[in-house]
Amino acid sequence: MHGHGTTPPRDRTTPAGDTASAFRRPLLHRVLPAVAAAGLAVTGITGVAHGAETGTARTATADFPTWGTRWVVHSEAVTGSPAVGMLNASGAGQDRITADYQVDTGHRVCEGDACSTYMAHLTGPVSGFVTVVAVAIPQDRLPGVPVQDGPPPEQPGHSRQEMLARAATWLTADNGAQVPYSQAKVWKDGYRQDCSGYVSMTLGLPTPGTNTVGLATDRGLTRSVPLGELKGGDLLIDANGDNNNRHVVIFEKWNDAAHTSYTAFEQRGGHGTDHRSLTYGLPGGDPEFKPYRPVAFGD
Repeated sequence: MHGHGTTPPRDRTTPAGDTASAFRRPLLHRVLPAVAAAGLAVTGITGVAHGAETGTARTATADFPTWGTRWVVHSEAVTGSPAVGMLNASGAGQDRITADYQVDTGHRVCEGDACSTYMAHLTGPVSGFVTVVAVAIPQDRLPGVPVQDGPPPEQPGHSRQEMLARAATWLTADNGAQVPYSQAKVWKDGYRQDCSGYVSMTLGLPTPGTNTVGLATDRGLTRSVPLGELKGGDLLIDANGDNNNRHVVIFEKWNDAAHTSYTAFEQRGGHGTDHRSLTYGLPGGDPEFKPYRPVAFGD
């Protein structure tokens, strides 16, 4: 038995061939006001490419999901510049964009509680500039995408606080409810809806996310730590068994000085995203869970 009460269904991600994943503040699921835009044909995009920097020349292409309807794509990084197309998240090929850089225009664009002064330069599905508000992330600028004539933004996943904040977003991401569990589906941010896809999202790993075995064995991602040294953002992983047994949870904090239980974030079968008290890996709990620390934290 795992945790409290009935045994939760476990992660069913396989080590290879996984089915195809910070996440705007609770997204506004309403139709945006229609705006006039030139009707250019828009085609779909696939995959994710990761950027690099060499000297002062920055190049990057990153993939992000869009949200809402009828976002104007402008010819320049100015909201008043001519329209060259538009984005509609429900339109064929328009539910994702690729961007190679972004510009801080100094002009604030808001829709509901989502605001940004940044405009992203799109490489697909149409070339031009769109406000970052059109992208389904919680930040006011695209994570990991260079800012033109400015310092590159901090890469996601390097802060424990940021990781835990991302973990919390899935608790209410489905119109105020938790993201449902699925080993076959991906959420709006591109990550698989199983436990390892969820953890991959919190760490800012490439979509759709690695699997539980990878999280435990890839020394470029994690390293083993003593149980008593767990900190917020560390992981407890059971990488043994088959697809019905493997599982990973995100440690947040100890519940008492005696370390008899802890609070964790978890994406579990039959429920979805959860935030609850667990005993996985503790004396009297499931001994197959081992503690790991994401190396991105640098400690």
